Amino acid sequence: MWGNEVMIFRITHRTTYRYSEPVTVSQHASRMAPRCTPHQQARDFKLQIKPVPSLQSTRRDYFGNSVCVFSVQGLHKELDVTATSTVETKAQPKHDLAKSPTFGDVRSMFLDPVSPDLCEAYQFVFDSPQVRCHPDYAAYAQASFAADKPLLEGVRDLTHRIHEDFKFDPTATTVATPLDEVWAKRHGVCQDFAHMAIACLRSIGLPASYVSGYLRTVPPPGKPRLVGADQSHAWFSVYCPTVGWVDFDPTNDCLVGEDHPVVAIGRDYSDVSPLVGILTGGGEHQVFVGVDVEPI
Repeated sequence: MWGNEVMIFRITHRTTYRYSEPVTVSQHASRMAPRCTPHQQARDFKLQIKPVPSLQSTRRDYFGNSVCVFSVQGLHKELDVTATSTVETKAQPKHDLAKSPTFGDVRSMFLDPVSPDLCEAYQFVFDSPQVRCHPDYAAYAQASFAADKPLLEGVRDLTHRIHEDFKFDPTATTVATPLDEVWAKRHGVCQDFAHMAIACLRSIGLPASYVSGYLRTVPPPGKPRLVGADQSHAWFSVYCPTVGWVDFDPTNDCLVGEDHPVVAIGRDYSDVSPLVGILTGGGEHQVFVGVDVEPI
């Protein structure tokens, strides 16, 4: 038992695709089942798909995320996928950021040759499909990392600077917007802020991963909680040799806590997209997404 720190959430994530023309066959992969971590337990998970798939199976991907792959074979003009989860979360340990190893010491650990004990983290130093290292990102990050700066203090400072220097704007980008465009415009959403932080950290030789999940929203005092007003969310995690992976949320300028249920981890968004697929037919389509994170 986790005692008084435990939060229990019921999460409903519904995605609906509506097509202008009939789809004859579609193949999809869904990553919506919450992970079990040292700070989270998944009590229950159900995935409802309409039309009912002809084929459906579940497996673990390379990063340990649960993936449901399914095929809808037969004419349809709408696809509805609803994931319902119950998760228990607890706050991550309150690390003393000032006592973490220095940036210089950690950076040297990820120069060749790398210890076999660090190989799992080392894979998150390299470029990935949506996050490429660049000298401009390195220069931006370096302002937070003197050689003798405690690593986690530096990451916290970088998190704050991204929050201050980049404007949250849900109309500025899409899931396909390249990172260099986000860098140039300094506008974006949580996915972009997470990618930006990861690119900065990797550009100075530090391992950083992408984390997808949810964020509980708290209504203003005296206002009711609006069902469906919550959101999918994204943040990043950095590897610190003395404590392991530590999560930071640049969108909200904070360390990640019990209000951040985790779904999947990967190198970037392309590894953790909640729902992807290919289809035959369909014409143009519209997509509707609703998320509800309810404390129970």
